[in-house]
Amino acid sequence: MAHDNHDDHGHEHGHDHGEMSHLDAMEVRVRALQSLLVEKGYVDPKALDLIVETYETRIGPRNGAQVVARAWSDEAFMARLREDATAAIGELGFSGRQGEHMHIVENSPDTHNMVVCTLCSCYPWPVLGLPPVWYKSAPYRSRAVSEPRAVLGEFGVELPSTTRIRVWDSTAELRYLVIPMRPAGTEGWSEEKLARLVTRDSMIGTGLALDPAGLDA
Repeated sequence: MAHDNHDDHGHEHGHDHGEMSHLDAMEVRVRALQSLLVEKGYVDPKALDLIVETYETRIGPRNGAQVVARAWSDEAFMARLREDATAAIGELGFSGRQGEHMHIVENSPDTHNMVVCTLCSCYPWPVLGLPPVWYKSAPYRSRAVSEPRAVLGEFGVELPSTTRIRVWDSTAELRYLVIPMRPAGTEGWSEEKLARLVTRDSMIGTGLALDPAGLDA
């Protein structure tokens, strides 16, 4: 399911302040629970660290960035992504639980795509790792659909009023990966260097690819 939105919404930055308080409180509760489980001997802290490290490094946004960089530089791969994203992503070795039913959506000068899961927190773990806390929060899940332009503004993304915003609702049967627009001035770049421009948020649609001028040589 996709939602189109063309309207600009006036807003104050309640998303930044109110939700940050919510996230801080949640993080405190999570850390308290983690400490209690470790103290009681139910969780091995080394095993927990290994799980977190795995999702932050081996299974995480770096994988998705490789997918995007390959799509930017290889038209045949992009065509395969359009036809069967799950299979094409699997070519790079990224597959498994939460990544079985992938679909890509491509940003363009006329259309910006953003992903949400309105029912829970369906998310493509093999290419993006663990979902950020804000992605699972009720404010994001509701406001991304009702006022996407305002939400994007709070993430620092200001789009022309003529740009159409499409919101895609992930489910257990279908997960989305946004292919951000390739920045100008990156012709001839290697896939490795291109991948450094791709952020997690740009693959959710709450961000853009980084400015190549700010990338270290």
